[in-house]
Amino acid sequence: MAVERKFIEEGVRKARVEKYLTKELKRAGYGGMDIARTPLGTQVTIFAEKPGIVIGKGGKLVHQLTLDLAQNYGVESPQIEVQQVNNPSFNAQIMAERLANALERGWYFRKAGTSILRRVMESGALGCEVVIAGKLTGARARTQKFTEGYIKHCGEPSNTIVEKGYAVAIKKLGVIGVQVKLVPGGAKLPDHFEILEQEKKRPASKPSVTPVGDADIEEPALPDENLGEEQ
Repeated sequence: MAVERKFIEEGVRKARVEKYLTKELKRAGYGGMDIARTPLGTQVTIFAEKPGIVIGKGGKLVHQLTLDLAQNYGVESPQIEVQQVNNPSFNAQIMAERLANALERGWYFRKAGTSILRRVMESGALGCEVVIAGKLTGARARTQKFTEGYIKHCGEPSNTIVEKGYAVAIKKLGVIGVQVKLVPGGAKLPDHFEILEQEKKRPASKPSVTPVGDADIEEPALPDENLGEEQ
C-alpha cells in the first residue's frame, strides 16, 4: 500500500502547487507548469506569457516562490525555470483565464465564449471547445458549450494531444466555471492518414534477339573411328 499512497501524495502535492501558482501568477499570464524529478532535486518549469513578472525585480518573486514550494508544499529542493509562451492562443490555461476575466468585467457569456473560440481557431488550431457553467443569466445554474473543429474526448489522444485549461470567474450571483479545450495546429492525430498515389510501373523491355547466320554455326566434331579399334 506504500506505493499507492506515494502516488496519491504526489498527485495531491501537484494539485496544490498548481492552485498556488495559478493564484500567485495571475497577472503574469500563467499558462501551466511541469514538475520533473532530477538527481539534484525537483525541476519546476513555469510557462507564462510575461516571464518578467514571474521573476520579479532582482529575482525576488521567483526566490519567494522557491521558498514557499519547499516549506509549505513539501517540494524537495525546488529549482524553478520560467519559459515564455510564444503563442498564447494555443495555451488553454491562458485562454481560460482571459475568458474568466472577461466574464468578471461584465461581458455577456455568449459573446465572451464565441470571442475566445474564434481567436483560437483563427490562430490555426484544429479544434476548440469552450464550456461555461454556473449562474449565467439567472438564479438557476446551467451549462453552455461552444464547439468548433475537431476535439478528442476519450482515449490516449485526449490526454496527450488535447490542451486543457480551467479558471473561475467570481460574480455577484455566484462563481462561474470556465473550461477550454483545444487541439493546437500541427498536432498529429492517430486517425489521420494520407492516400499516396501508386507509381505507374514501366513495361518490361523485351530482350533483343540477334539473328545468327549459317556461317556462324560450327558443326560438332565427329568421333574418331580408329579410337574404338585401338581399345
